[in-house]
Amino acid sequence: MNKLSSLDVRDFTVSIGNKRILQNINLKLDSGEKNLIFGPNGSGKSTLLKTIMGVPSSGFVTGSIIYGGVDVIGMSVYERSKLGFALAFQQPPGIRGVKLSQLLKLCLGKKRDDDFSSDEVDTIERFELSDMLDRDVNVEFSGGERKRAEMLQILFMRPRLLLLDEPDSGVDVDSLRLLSVELDNYLKTSKASSLIITHKGDILDYIEAEKACVIIDGMNYCFPDPKRVYEEIRQGGYEHCLTCDYRIMEEKS
Repeated sequence: MNKLSSLDVRDFTVSIGNKRILQNINLKLDSGEKNLIFGPNGSGKSTLLKTIMGVPSSGFVTGSIIYGGVDVIGMSVYERSKLGFALAFQQPPGIRGVKLSQLLKLCLGKKRDDDFSSDEVDTIERFELSDMLDRDVNVEFSGGERKRAEMLQILFMRPRLLLLDEPDSGVDVDSLRLLSVELDNYLKTSKASSLIITHKGDILDYIEAEKACVIIDGMNYCFPDPKRVYEEIRQGGYEHCLTCDYRIMEEKS
């Protein structure tokens, strides 16, 4: 494992009040790897990503989140973002009074009056957002427009670890293809790593993921072939993963 930009989650447990949301999660992600996360609603998938990012309301946490050889437990969202973490929400919020162009410039580290470069303009056009730049962020955006805008913000920040909560949710076929292709290109060229929550196997037509994890009742089960995992889920449901002998165990180091 490349320790400079690797993620190693060890014996990770999250509780909110007296309720345990995640229990003894163990997973590893090497530099450049893509790991899809499946699981039924309420299984703890979003909590996992938010807690890795350090979102304060995620709950009481035990265990370790090792990134680049450093345990980030106790670090703030800001500190983790400086390390290269970025989180995309399942439902990107609307922000009145902030134009999309302003937020994109912030993601790029530009000043308010700075212009976009020609390459940046090309990227904005590929995401089909040129006509949205002067609109308030996500206000009266369609589901696909929200997801495209959020993915563009993420990629403009050039993160090293992408935590993506259902980037394929609420998007049409064309938006899914656009988002997936742009994401896959970025991951390949930057060698960044990603954890991607999904309910749809369609994203596998565009994303070459190395692993898949299934979270059931707050516990994770990991597999080496995401396409096979998705087909097993389609055929036998999530509970089938509990008995499948195809799963692999994440070794503790």
